[in-house]
Amino acid sequence: MKTVISVLATMTVLALGGQAKAVSLVTNGSFETTTNGTGEFGPHGNAVATGWTSTGYNFIIAAGVGDTTGSHSPQYSNQMILWGPHNGSANGLPASSPDGGNYIGADGAYQTGPIFQTINGLTAGQKYDVGFYWAGAQQHGYSGANTEQFVVSLGSQSISTAVYSNPSHGFSGWMHEDFVFTATSGSEVLKFLAVGTPTGVPPFSLLDGVTMNAVGGVPEPATWAMMILGIGGIGAMARRRRAAGLAMSAAAA
Repeated sequence: MKTVISVLATMTVLALGGQAKAVSLVTNGSFETTTNGTGEFGPHGNAVATGWTSTGYNFIIAAGVGDTTGSHSPQYSNQMILWGPHNGSANGLPASSPDGGNYIGADGAYQTGPIFQTINGLTAGQKYDVGFYWAGAQQHGYSGANTEQFVVSLGSQSISTAVYSNPSHGFSGWMHEDFVFTATSGSEVLKFLAVGTPTGVPPFSLLDGVTMNAVGGVPEPATWAMMILGIGGIGAMARRRRAAGLAMSAAAA
């Protein structure tokens, strides 16, 4: 019996672990799939991150170029470059976020507007965890202390990160957040809006690795099927052992 209980416990852990690694509801949360490469991502830019829409002065930035060649802005025919180790600031800006690859750079004080996408397949009343990496940075060529923050919204609900206070030419380091929202319908818009101060010293908020998963969801049908088959197998094994035990007892008698 102890063996059976142990096996059942292991199966439960595996099943729940499979749920924890469920596929995110967010399309292209790492911003790796793009049209027209990287660059300004908004009403005046050419770059597009599949699944997302941008209405502000936002950029798709490739790994390794944030503080070197930067990201192109057709609006101003120049490059948007961040302060970092490759251009005179020992602020620790790395090549990419912990998620790797492309990331978003959003101006929080100029032509501000969110990046967003519609999330489908939600269940009203269900809680969902929105996870993401973010950081505070500053555009190269400008000086002055600044602040960065993201306001994250799902439908009419909004949750804000803490305000990060950055020194001139600084970088906050990448931080991870998990915000829990409750869905009110089957489809809702997920938004990320950069908020920064002051104007004139371009405070940029960086974003990557966006995920969204149900909180405490029941196992999917395939997971239940696996558990039921496993339990059935354990039951059959127990019956065989019981039959074998009875046979041995009869023989000994």
